[in-house]
Amino acid sequence: MASGFFALLDDIASLMDDVATMGKVAGKKTAGILGDDLAVNAEKASGFMSSRELPVLWAISKGSLLNKVIILPIAFLLSAFVPAAITIILILGGLYLAFEGVEKIYEFFFPHARHEEAPPQEMTEEEILSHEKEKIKSAILTDFILSIEIVIIALGSVAQESLTTQVIVVSLIALVATIGVYGIVALIVRMDEFGLKLINLNEEDDSFSDKVGKFLVAALPRVIKGLSIIGTVALLTVSGGIFVHNLHFFHALEESIHMPAIIFELLVGLIVGIVVLAVVMLASKIYRKVFKR
Repeated sequence: MASGFFALLDDIASLMDDVATMGKVAGKKTAGILGDDLAVNAEKASGFMSSRELPVLWAISKGSLLNKVIILPIAFLLSAFVPAAITIILILGGLYLAFEGVEKIYEFFFPHARHEEAPPQEMTEEEILSHEKEKIKSAILTDFILSIEIVIIALGSVAQESLTTQVIVVSLIALVATIGVYGIVALIVRMDEFGLKLINLNEEDDSFSDKVGKFLVAALPRVIKGLSIIGTVALLTVSGGIFVHNLHFFHALEESIHMPAIIFELLVGLIVGIVVLAVVMLASKIYRKVFKR
C-alpha cells in the first residue's frame, strides 16, 4: 500500500512538472494575444463615471469568467471529436473582430448620431444604467471572441500532451488571462483616484507626492486615448492573424510578400474589416428599405 501511495505521488509530481513546462510554452504563445486582450478591454472598460468604474469592471470580469467556463469544455470536446469546427469558429470570430475594428475607424471619421448625446454626467440614472449595460454587453462579447483565440492557441501548444495535461494547462492560462488582464485594467482605470490620494496625502504644496499625483491624474486621459487606439489596432491585428494562420490563401500570400508579419496581419484585418463593414451596411440599408418603409 505504501508503495502505491508513493507511486501516486510520483505520478502527481511528474504531471505537475509537465504542466509547468507546457504552461511556459503556452504562456509564451499566448503572450501576444494577452497584450491585445489587455489593450482592447482597457478601452472597453473606460468612459464611465468614477464611482461606477469598479462595479462595471467587476461585471465584465464575471462575464469573462463565464465565457471561459463556456468555452473550455466546448473547446476540449471539439478539439477531440470535430477539430475542423475550431477553425470555422476562429474565422467567424475573426470576421467580427475585423468588423468592430474598422467600425471604430469609420465612427471616428463619420460619427453616429448617438455621439452627440449628453455626456454621462448629464444623463438620468436610468440612461446611465442603460449606457453601462450596452458597454458591458459589448465588452463581454469582444472578450468571448478573444477568449476563444487565447484558449485555442493554448490548446494547440499542448495538443500532443495527455488530456489531463491539456485540461490543466489551458484552464490555468484562461484563469491567469482573466485575473491578470482585468487586474491591470482595474489599476489603469483607477489611476486618477490614486493620484488624487497622493495629492491629498499631506498639506505641503508641490511635494513629491503632489507631483506624482498630478502626473497620474493628467496622464489618465492620455493613457485611455492611447489604449483606445491600441485596442483598435489590436482588434485588426488579432483578426488578421486568425485569417493568416487558418486560411491557406492569406498564409501563401504572406510568404510571397516580404513584410513584417504584424504589419501584414494588420493590413489583412483592415481589408477584411472594410469588406465586412460594407456588407453589413448594405444589408442594413436593404433591410430598412424592405421592412421599415
